[in-house]
Amino acid sequence: MQTMNSTSQQNQAPPLSIRNLWVEYSVERGLVKAVRGVNLDLRPEESLALIGESGCGKTTLALALIRLLVKAATITQGTITYRRDGQELDILSLNSRELRRFRWRECAMVFQSALNAFNPVLRIRDQIYDTARAHGVTSREETHQRALGLLEHVQLDPKRVINAYPHELSGGMRQRVLLAMSLLLDPQVLILDEPTTALDILTQRTIIDLLRRLKAELGFSMMFISHDLATAAELADRVATMYAGNIVELGSVADIFYHPTHPYTLGLIRAVPTVTGDFEELVSIPGSPPDLIDPPSGCKFHPRCTYATERCRVEEPKLEPVLGIGHTVACFHHDLVEQDTESLAKNHSHTTRKNTL
Repeated sequence: MQTMNSTSQQNQAPPLSIRNLWVEYSVERGLVKAVRGVNLDLRPEESLALIGESGCGKTTLALALIRLLVKAATITQGTITYRRDGQELDILSLNSRELRRFRWRECAMVFQSALNAFNPVLRIRDQIYDTARAHGVTSREETHQRALGLLEHVQLDPKRVINAYPHELSGGMRQRVLLAMSLLLDPQVLILDEPTTALDILTQRTIIDLLRRLKAELGFSMMFISHDLATAAELADRVATMYAGNIVELGSVADIFYHPTHPYTLGLIRAVPTVTGDFEELVSIPGSPPDLIDPPSGCKFHPRCTYATERCRVEEPKLEPVLGIGHTVACFHHDLVEQDTESLAKNHSHTTRKNTL
């Protein structure tokens, strides 16, 4: 579990700021409101996890940050501001040439499927050269040496891997090659979409340790998407819970996992088995995610929420500060959720002590 203790880092301007961001997909039935009014800052050298069910808008938000959305998607309003060395960039106003430079050099993204991210008929070295050349690095020898160093940095045999085709590498090796390529041009921000999905448990462990070490050594800011709460707990400094295209809770790892105050966050945690917990205590979140073409009125979680009242059905809550510094939640009944969280923690502690006797 990562912790940021530096006050100077907290006071620096965030490298990435998102304000009132809306993204909609045009489909036959209408407009899918995939991202709805998101406000978020990515702090210097921090790891921020986006968690939530499939379809809640996590990947759409990440793709919007580097403007790689499909043609059917439109950013209808909002701003995305990038900062480096005292300068600011409005990402939504960049032309194609400026955007091309921004990607990889300033903000790189590692996609979910490592195999699909590579050209299957090109060796790894050629794909690395193409990336460097597209961003103005013309020295093949310089790129080669930089690539060898990065491949070694991600614990691969550089001379073997750089000459291989993608299909000659395992899933974990391809994932690490993608990480090395994403760091080729020294970006300040790294976005990862499900970095450990479809990997075996030992390879997942390797990737998590590797990401933690790389961030500490190279000092980049990292935003990663995950439905795996264990990965989020290990890698993140802060966690943002997304539901129906918006952030419903944001706080430190300790806040989110030990003191959740949104019923959806609590539901996600209760649905995951722990090492010492009893399997019969697992509780699934009732119902299904809402239709984002015609979402429910008020709080979008109210049809699935046991705490819902009439106010929840007619009014949508905004993110408000609760508990610790920087912990915010969009829920009218966060105090009730907090009480239940404390009760569950006491029961779990009693069960754990009983099982050890």
